[in-house]
Amino acid sequence: IKSSAASDVYKRQDEVGVMRKNREIKLIFALLAVFFAGFLAVPMISVLVRSFTGDGTTVSLSHYVEVLTGRGFLRAMGNSLLISVCSALITTILAFILAYTIHYTNLGKRYKGFISKAAILPMLLPTITYGFAIIYSFGKQGLLTQLFGRQLFDIYGFNGLLLGYVAYTLPIAFTLINNAMGYIDKRFIIVSRLMGDSPLQTFRMTILIPLLGTLATAFIQTFFLCFTDFGIPTSVGGQFEVVASVLYTEMLGSVPNFGNGAVVALVMIIPSVVSITVLHILEKYNVRYNRISPIELKKSTARDAAFAVLSALILICTLSMFIVMFVVPFIEEWPYRMNFTMEHVQAVFEDSQLYGVYINSLMVAVITALAGTLISYGAALVTARSTVSGKIKKVVDSIALVTNTIPGMVIGLAYLFVFTGTPLQNTFPLIIMCNIVHFFSTPYLMMKNSLSKMNASWETTAMLMGDNWLKTIVRVVTPNALSTLLEVFSYYFVNAMVTVSAVIFIAGARTMVITTKIKELQYFNEFNEIFVLSLLILFTNLIARTLFQKLAQLSKRKENIVDMKKVRKMSLKRVATFTLAAAVAVTGLGLTGCGAGSSDEQVIIYSNADEEAITAMENALDSNGYEGKYMFQTFGTSELGGRLLAEGADIEADMVTMSTFYSESAQEQNSMFQDLTFDVDTIDEFPSYCAPITSQEGTIIVNTEMMEENNLPMPTSLKDLADPVYKGFISVTD
Repeated sequence: IKSSAASDVYKRQDEVGVMRKNREIKLIFALLAVFFAGFLAVPMISVLVRSFTGDGTTVSLSHYVEVLTGRGFLRAMGNSLLISVCSALITTILAFILAYTIHYTNLGKRYKGFISKAAILPMLLPTITYGFAIIYSFGKQGLLTQLFGRQLFDIYGFNGLLLGYVAYTLPIAFTLINNAMGYIDKRFIIVSRLMGDSPLQTFRMTILIPLLGTLATAFIQTFFLCFTDFGIPTSVGGQFEVVASVLYTEMLGSVPNFGNGAVVALVMIIPSVVSITVLHILEKYNVRYNRISPIELKKSTARDAAFAVLSALILICTLSMFIVMFVVPFIEEWPYRMNFTMEHVQAVFEDSQLYGVYINSLMVAVITALAGTLISYGAALVTARSTVSGKIKKVVDSIALVTNTIPGMVIGLAYLFVFTGTPLQNTFPLIIMCNIVHFFSTPYLMMKNSLSKMNASWETTAMLMGDNWLKTIVRVVTPNALSTLLEVFSYYFVNAMVTVSAVIFIAGARTMVITTKIKELQYFNEFNEIFVLSLLILFTNLIARTLFQKLAQLSKRKENIVDMKKVRKMSLKRVATFTLAAAVAVTGLGLTGCGAGSSDEQVIIYSNADEEAITAMENALDSNGYEGKYMFQTFGTSELGGRLLAEGADIEADMVTMSTFYSESAQEQNSMFQDLTFDVDTIDEFPSYCAPITSQEGTIIVNTEMMEENNLPMPTSLKDLADPVYKGFISVTD
C-alpha cells in the first residue's frame, strides 16, 4: 500500500511538473512568436504587398510583368545561375580534396592542422573586401601581376566573380565535408580490398557513396551563398550583372522602383527555397555508422605527395589574393611610392569616425551574439526539452527553415519598407534584430542537436528533488550545453562582424558598421583605409574564434553527467551575478559604441561629392567654428538619389549636397526640404530650398607611366578615346 501511494504521489508530482514546465516553455514560445512575427513575418509580408502595389494602393501584376519580361533581369538571372553553378562545382571539388588530405593520407598532424585552420580563414573577412583584394592582387598594377610580369586574366566580370566566390564559399564547403568524413567508418576500406575491389571501386563504395548526401549539401549551400551575395559583385562584377546587384539598383539606383525591387527580392527567394527543400530530401541519403573504428591507412608515398601538393596549391591560390591586404596599408602610395609607412594605419586609429565604426561593429557583434544565443537556446528548449504539442515544435522548425531561405539583402530590404519612419529606423537595435533573424537557422539547429542528445529525464529527476524547471535548466542543462552555447555565440559574433548584405539598407550615419563604411570608402577609392578596417575585422574574428574554441573545448572535457545532489548545491545566485556582470559589460560597450563615431547633437550631412569637394567643405566649416559639430556620410550619386526617394521626409540627414536633378525629383515626390532662410547671391535662380556649392567640370586624367609602358598616344579630347588603341585602358569613376 505504501509503495502504491508513493507511486501515485510521484506520478502526481510528475504531472504537476510537466504542467509547470510546459507553462514556462509556452511563455518562451510566446516570446519567440512575438519576436519573429514582428521582425520576420511582418517585414516579409510588406515585401509581398509592395510587389503588387508598388508605392500606391492599387493591386496589379504590372511590376511582375515589367521585371520578368525585361531583358536585363533575365540576363542577370542567367548570369547568377551560371556563375553560382560553376563556383559551387569547383568549390565542392576543392573542399573534397582538402578534406581527403586530412582524413585519408598519412601526412603529419601539423600539416593537417594547418590545412584545417587555413581553409576557414576567408570566412573571417567580409565579402566586400574580396573584390578589392582581387583588384590589388590581379589588376593591372596588382601585386601578383607585378610578380608574374603580366596580368593573368581580366578581373572584372565572370573571372573575378568566380575567383571571389570560390574563396568565399570554400570554408563552408570544407567544414561540411571535413566534418562528414570524420564519421565515415574506415574499416570498410579493408573489407573492400579483401573482396578484391579495384582502388577506384573501393574509393567509390567506401568514400564517395557515403558522402554523396554531404557533397550535394555542400554544392547546394555554396550555390545559395553565391547566388545571394552582394559584396563581391559590387567591386568586381563589372558588366556581368547578377541578381543581387539588380536588387540593389532597383532599390537605391538612379531611378529607384520599389515595386520592381520587391519583385526581384521575391524571385531571389525561389532558388533558396528550392535548395533548402532539396537539402531536406538529401538528408535520408546520408550514411550513418553505429561505430567509427580508426584504422591505420595504407602507406603510399605517391598518394601523400600528390595530395600534399594539391592541397598546398589550393590554399596558395585561395589565400594569395589576401596577401596584398598585409602589404598595401604599409606602403606610402601603391604602386608608385613603395616606401614603408605606418601613416595609413595611424590615420584610421586617429580618425574618430573610422575608429568609431569599428567600435560600433564590435558592440553590434557582441550584443547580436548574446541575444542571438539566448533566442536560439530558448527555441531549442521548446523543440528538444519539452512535451508541448508537435504543432508548436513545427512552428519553431518552420521559422528556422524560413530564415535559412531568405537572403540577407531581402531581409534588409524588408526592414527598410517596414521600419522607415519609425523610432527603430537607422538604429543599432534594428541592425541587431536583423542579424539575429538572418543567422538564426544554423545556431538553432546546433542547439537543438546538442539538447536532443542529453538525458531526457534530468528535468523530471530535478523536480522530484524539489527544484523547479528554471533552476534545472540553469543548473543542469546549461552547464552540459555550455560548449555548444559558446560555439553559437562565436558563430553569431563572426557573422555579425562580416555581414554587409543584411545591413546595407538599414545602417545610418550614426549607426554605421565597418562593412557599410567600407562600402562608402569604395567611392573615394580609399583602399588603404579599407584594408586596415578589413584587417581589424580579421584579427578581431581570429581572436574571438580562437578564444571561444578554447573555452568550448575546455567545457566539453567537463561536460559529464552531473550528480544531481551536487547540482542542487550550485548557487543560482552565482549564475545570476555572472549574467548581470556580462549584461553590464555589454551595455557599457554599447554606450561606447553609440558615442564613438557621432553624437545626436551633430548635424548629419549626406553628400555625393568627390573627396576634394568634401575636403573643401570640411575646411570651410572647421575654419568657421563648426569643427566636431557635423558629420558627413558620402554615397555614390545614384545611391544617394535612391535613398532620397526611398526615405523621403524620414531621412536621417539634416542637410544634403546633391545634384539638382535628384534633389528636385525628391522634393517633387516627398516635399522633404525646407526653404533656406538666408540670401543666396547667384547669377541664376534656384529653388527656394537649395543653393549651388560646386559646379561640374569634365577632364581627362592621364597616367603618364602607363602611357609610356604601353606606347599609347596622348589623347587631346574625349573623342580621341574612341580609338580602339585605348581599349582596356579607360576607367570611368562613376
